[in-house]
Amino acid sequence: MIEVNGLRKKYGDFVAVDQLSFNVEKGEIFGIVGPNGAGKTTTLKMLSGLVRPTAGSIRINDIDMSADPVRIKSFLGFLPEESPLYEGMYVEDYLLFFGELYDVKKHIARQRINSLLNDLSLNASGKRIGDLSKGMRRKVAIARSLINDPQLIIYDEPGSGLDPMTSRFITEYIRSLKERGKTVIFSAHNLYQMESLCDRILIIKDGKQVTLGSAAQIRKDHSKILYRLEFMLEDIADICIQGVKRLEDRFVLVTADMDVVNEITGHVATNGGRIIEMRTIEPALEEVFLELMGVDLSRTDG
Repeated sequence: MIEVNGLRKKYGDFVAVDQLSFNVEKGEIFGIVGPNGAGKTTTLKMLSGLVRPTAGSIRINDIDMSADPVRIKSFLGFLPEESPLYEGMYVEDYLLFFGELYDVKKHIARQRINSLLNDLSLNASGKRIGDLSKGMRRKVAIARSLINDPQLIIYDEPGSGLDPMTSRFITEYIRSLKERGKTVIFSAHNLYQMESLCDRILIIKDGKQVTLGSAAQIRKDHSKILYRLEFMLEDIADICIQGVKRLEDRFVLVTADMDVVNEITGHVATNGGRIIEMRTIEPALEEVFLELMGVDLSRTDG
């Protein structure tokens, strides 16, 4: 559905996005992750047709963004991180106004508004936008992004600044959009949310791609699986392996070296000990992300 090739954006001498290339398939949830200033918002704005690239190309549904951005915007919904609303307007009037901008017939717009407000659990009857909570305003902004029934939905930090319950609701709502056949591209700082939602994740830093793949593939390619061994043994004096720690009446070792695990299990069996537990530990996506960003996870404050 989307083909991005050599995407680049400069502001003066500053390169915000540098040679990004990726595809997004129809019906996919595609996440973009990076630290502040990595180029996420600029990338999303270029995909939405709000910012023109300095170089590179974007094709959506085989339409060149630079040649026909208006046609692409007709089947696209965009939600920026900061989304000012017309606070003096009633919610229904506000959404009807945006329906008119997309040339949606009024009776169809009313049907969609009723459906969207119901799906978003937003009771906005007779309410002005300025009277709503932050979470409810975010839901109104989401409804606005869907008023034209878009095929492609681009969200920049959809759960930013919301309480955990509203953020979780929006996460589940994004999942439901995929179930309806929508294609979703979004950015978020919540790596757990990304891991649970996205089919694939693009990690960027300083405007450049660091890695791209499913959460499982990224963990496989950029981290080590650890092994946690818990055992009981009368005497460990003969075990010359660093990292073995006493835990009450037993010993624990966490290592990435399977040879070490085999050595200890053999020693325990030979010397009358007992293996309590052996399990693998896969690092969370957040840990992998921090390592890719150059954060030393072995350092501790104190």
